[in-house]
Amino acid sequence: MISVEGLKVEFGIKPLFTDVSFVINERDRIALVGKNGAGKSTMLKILAGIQTPTAGTVAIPNDCTIGYLPQVMNLQDNTTVREETRKAFADVDKMKEKVDRLQHEMETRTDYESESYMELVDKFTIAHERFLMMGAESREAEMERTLTGLGFQRTDFDRPTSEFSGGWRMRIELAKLLLHHHDVVLLDEPTNHLDIESIQWLEQFLATSSQAVVLVSHDRAFINNVTNRTLEISCSRVVDYKVKYDEYVVLRKERREQQLRAYENQQKEIADTKAFIERFRYQATKAVQVQQRIRQLEKIVPIEVDEVDNSALRLKFPPCLRSGDYPVICEDVAKSYNHNVFHDVNLIIKRGEKVAFVGKNGEGKSTLVKCIMGEIPFEGNLKVGHNIQIGYFAQNQAQLLDESLTVFQTIDNVARGEIRLRINDILGAFMFGGEASEKFVKFLSGGERSRLAMIRLLLEPVNFLILDEPTNHLDMVSKDVLKEAIKAFDGTVIVVSHDREFLDGLVDKVYEFGGGNVREHLGGIYDYLRAKKAETINEAIGLSSSKQDGNDRKNAAADSASAAGNSSVTSNSSKDDISAAGNAAVGVSQQMTYEERKAEQKRLNKIAKQRKTLEDQIEKLENRKAELDDLLMKPENAANMQMVNEYTELQAQLEKLEEEYFGLE
Repeated sequence: MISVEGLKVEFGIKPLFTDVSFVINERDRIALVGKNGAGKSTMLKILAGIQTPTAGTVAIPNDCTIGYLPQVMNLQDNTTVREETRKAFADVDKMKEKVDRLQHEMETRTDYESESYMELVDKFTIAHERFLMMGAESREAEMERTLTGLGFQRTDFDRPTSEFSGGWRMRIELAKLLLHHHDVVLLDEPTNHLDIESIQWLEQFLATSSQAVVLVSHDRAFINNVTNRTLEISCSRVVDYKVKYDEYVVLRKERREQQLRAYENQQKEIADTKAFIERFRYQATKAVQVQQRIRQLEKIVPIEVDEVDNSALRLKFPPCLRSGDYPVICEDVAKSYNHNVFHDVNLIIKRGEKVAFVGKNGEGKSTLVKCIMGEIPFEGNLKVGHNIQIGYFAQNQAQLLDESLTVFQTIDNVARGEIRLRINDILGAFMFGGEASEKFVKFLSGGERSRLAMIRLLLEPVNFLILDEPTNHLDMVSKDVLKEAIKAFDGTVIVVSHDREFLDGLVDKVYEFGGGNVREHLGGIYDYLRAKKAETINEAIGLSSSKQDGNDRKNAAADSASAAGNSSVTSNSSKDDISAAGNAAVGVSQQMTYEERKAEQKRLNKIAKQRKTLEDQIEKLENRKAELDDLLMKPENAANMQMVNEYTELQAQLEKLEEEYFGLE
């Protein structure tokens, strides 16, 4: 479908690509891999036609359509979710207009026997068949299925896109891309803004699609489940492995060992040749041999070897105080905003445990973390153990960095002991190698600030780590470094993450958030899924909710039967007493008259309407607050006082509305 021949790209002295050639075939699912700065995103832009190479050709058939999802894009704010997603069907709408136009022309003409009329019929037939082949009849259902698969609720479809955060609006763009049914789909970090359920839905969609896929992702489980071929950008060239990522890692290790052996042999040959030249340079009897060796040395093509893989780097948290035996104890903890986030949370986290908080977005994972941190009020009892030194990583931690310092100075200020000698290695492992270490914090993007905040956390003496989506801006090497550091950490860890590969082998307990409940499951993330006999977190939560509802109904039925039985014994089976006992069991009051019950119902309906109005207002303000959070994460908005003032006013309005809402409750 797409043929790349002799591709070359130059930005500086050293070319990014040199003599790159490969072919993308139908139904290929390709993982594009390589170290940061190797040119993965640049390659996608070239394939998408957004960027032009210095030399070489990219041949694309005329009837081949390409869809591209970048990491960052300009998003529309003036439509609803449904209207914005419908833009994916622009080609279908054009075809429908053509079909309608041809049909109208057929209806208005009367020369049924003419040759031109028969040509018109043929055109209509072809257009109509193509219209049906485009799935026009089922596009609404397909659109709803795609949006719900990516985490949207049906109640979200008619909400303005401006009410959603940047991450959710990126999901809308992803939905549009998938619904367009391009021949080739190019995805640059598509999982950054998705939770586990949405990632697994996307995996299934791509695995069963007839489209060719080229993707860049740092989610190892995702690319393993989706791709069947790996293109590695290494030493300015592309090496094609016709295998999945896990198999590629094994083959790449073997190839690197071969490269090193060849490199060492060549270096020995060069050293021996130079030694011979230096030894016999001034001996007339050896002049011919010396000239031969000089020419031989000039003809040698140096063997390039990849830079040393920093995944071998090991970080160790500095020593700290021993914490209490139970860092966190929750007893009947509950939290509500405009709805019940969770209730009756009872959990105990022991010293040294590493646990995961999993579940759909909005189910309360980050909210419980904020309760533990003491950042928000809650109901119930929550105790934090003695001698607890918390290291907390959240997205807004990046805003607390000193903008007047460089990247190197930021880490140098917190590093202690021998680790100071390895600061450059650590920065390189987290994509701040070379000149990037001298950049000032104020010039860093939101993602770069998040990575820098993570490095700082790794070097601080803490005994209790709380990490909220720590892997969103890390590549695989950085994630491996972080994972190994946490595994070697002696303290207690809570990880809120949707990255299954990161959680696998790291945590020994899973807390499932869903339907207002928090349930404990012993074992790792895949043990949890196997125990629930589910393939996705969403499915597991659904099974848990159904089981709980069934138990509640059984208990209610048993209580009703018991109450009715006791009443019948004490009243000698009197019909009136049995009726009264039955009514009491189901909670029906016999003391209210019809007029009183009607008035009470009217009052409750009025309160319900008021609550609904407040819920809508609170939701709108929360969405705007989340949007401001995203905007203030960007370096250029860090000192924007207008946004800061708006954020403060929003917070005050929210508190006032929530108090009013609780009063109605």
